[in-house]
Amino acid sequence: KMWKFKNHTLLMGFVLSGLSSHPEMQNLVFFIFCLIYTFSIAGNLLIFLVTLHPTLHMPMYFFLRVLSFLDISTASIVVPKMLVNFQSEDRKISYVGCATQLYFVIFLAATECYILAAMAYDRYVAICNPLRYTIIMNRRASLFLVLLSYCSGNVVSVVQTAWVFTLPFCGPNKINYFFCDIPPLIMLSCTDTSLYEKQIVTATVLVIFTPFCLILVSYACIISSILKISSAEGRRKTFSTCSSHLIVVTLYYGSGTLIYLRPKSSNSQDTKKVLSLIYTAIIPTLNPLIYSLRNKEVKAVIIRILAYLRKI
Repeated sequence: KMWKFKNHTLLMGFVLSGLSSHPEMQNLVFFIFCLIYTFSIAGNLLIFLVTLHPTLHMPMYFFLRVLSFLDISTASIVVPKMLVNFQSEDRKISYVGCATQLYFVIFLAATECYILAAMAYDRYVAICNPLRYTIIMNRRASLFLVLLSYCSGNVVSVVQTAWVFTLPFCGPNKINYFFCDIPPLIMLSCTDTSLYEKQIVTATVLVIFTPFCLILVSYACIISSILKISSAEGRRKTFSTCSSHLIVVTLYYGSGTLIYLRPKSSNSQDTKKVLSLIYTAIIPTLNPLIYSLRNKEVKAVIIRILAYLRKI
């Protein structure tokens, strides 16, 4: 549907082109992402419940629980709609529905960026100031960092979503993407978006580069402390604890930077779709594997729970 207003045709809804333009691959891709989504929800839900165990009361596991919740939410905002579109010819999404999806995608992604930075700071304090760890990273400080991350993510999302949807969309209404995101939406606008593109770059710096720089500083201090450990086994164990976080950070911040730093760049939409899949579907699936398989405490609790369930 469209409305005529001031010589412009204002769209009342959009059509999502989906992930693949090859009909013969729809069923295969549907099956693959159905499995990915199932593993993502099951894995993150397991981590969320396991980190509630009394023995895992450290701030590290509190942040991990928050991260699992964010991953469940991100995957659920994007993947189910994508799966429905695989099996349906009607791929319409309302104007309000598109704005709502965009808000939550940006909110959850921005919040996760800040949470990853908080996790890096937590590791910095634990490794570089172990004697003062419980004093610095007390319950109040951990809760404050999480609330600050949520509030910052909400502010970024409100501003970005409001700005995008004040742009006039005059047609066509087909979004060459599998969900409502900033780059494909501004490409549909019938006005000059150069000012908005500069604003996106500013937001990218605040949401991605600033936390990433804090993470780099944290890990520079962490590596310096690790190198001072006399025991080779101690160095290996300490670095192993941090390497999983570095893997997630590299994938998450890297994909986000390539998508949003140049929203109307010459990169093909197919490339941006793949990058978007990394932070909306792949990383939420990898996080439980990375944090559970590389963390002895989490594995120990999982084994204990499984042993208890077998007795029942």
